[in-house]
Amino acid sequence: MSDFPPPATQRRVAERAAVDAATFAREVVTAYRPVVLRGQVAHWPAVAAGAGGDRAMAQYLAGFATAGGKPLDVLIAPPEAEGRFFYADDTLTEFNFHRQPVPIGALVAELLRFSETAAERPHALYANAATAPEHLPGWEAANPLALGVDAPARLWIGNATRIATHYDTSINIACVVAGRRRFTLFPPEQLANLYVGPLDHTMAGPPSSMVDPDAPDLQRYPRFAQALAHAEVAELGPGDAIFIPPIWWHHVRAFDRLNVLVNYWWEHRSSAAFLALVHAIEAVRDLPVAEKTAWRSWYDHLVFAPDAARAADHLPEAARGILGAASVERTGRIRQFLIRMLQRP
Repeated sequence: MSDFPPPATQRRVAERAAVDAATFAREVVTAYRPVVLRGQVAHWPAVAAGAGGDRAMAQYLAGFATAGGKPLDVLIAPPEAEGRFFYADDTLTEFNFHRQPVPIGALVAELLRFSETAAERPHALYANAATAPEHLPGWEAANPLALGVDAPARLWIGNATRIATHYDTSINIACVVAGRRRFTLFPPEQLANLYVGPLDHTMAGPPSSMVDPDAPDLQRYPRFAQALAHAEVAELGPGDAIFIPPIWWHHVRAFDRLNVLVNYWWEHRSSAAFLALVHAIEAVRDLPVAEKTAWRSWYDHLVFAPDAARAADHLPEAARGILGAASVERTGRIRQFLIRMLQRP
């Protein structure tokens, strides 16, 4: 893959050959480290179609239009965005793109038109997170992942695009079908060096870094140099996959005129943690330092300590309530407790 433009960092994500479902569950998912799985989906008919060029890939995708799927949610950015979907200006109130529902046939026809014309700066088009059962029925049967992942396939279809550095709250595996992609990843502890944007006005759910890793402004964002020192880069081609643990930050760049990626998110176990963080900003962050330090003891004891799950062992099991072991019943009890407390005047 020497034809990739040089990345901002040379540290590489660990790689291994394709794995089976048992190995994936035992060695990949549990390690909490990103890893490239070379050739993991090279056997997919979709990958074979893409090897025939943009027109063959477009025809393969268009073939799913007859199954009656819903239109895809497509992000559209003007040529001057240079493929980067982001905020429109420094006010951070608007975005540099708009959304439009587009049938799969119309989308791939437009992408193919861009691919086969001499236009140097076409609009950036990006269908994001289109669930296969709803939008491309039949995709999963034709292109099974076979890694024991209990989640729908989601398709990301577009031209040369750049997706701002963000994180996911779910376990994630992303598989390249057509085109080349570069993933630039940052470990969770680099949060302070990424200059995160608004938490409550975001482009697609999770907040994003304000820094463009392809052209970082280190005068405006000097700590980003430390983040780059810890960044890891993965360059993927058709048939390759990458495993990304939850809360690992990643910037995704697609290089070609027709790119297709499929990903799977499962075990959405961190979304509530983000909501708890937001509530803590309101409830804890602005307290006097001494009082905030006192509450830190509670958080450390009941949440962050390695043995926090045993903090209520001195109580009879029936009396542990919301301090009890994780269960469906405890989740319901906690939610009801929070509702009661938040409704108090």
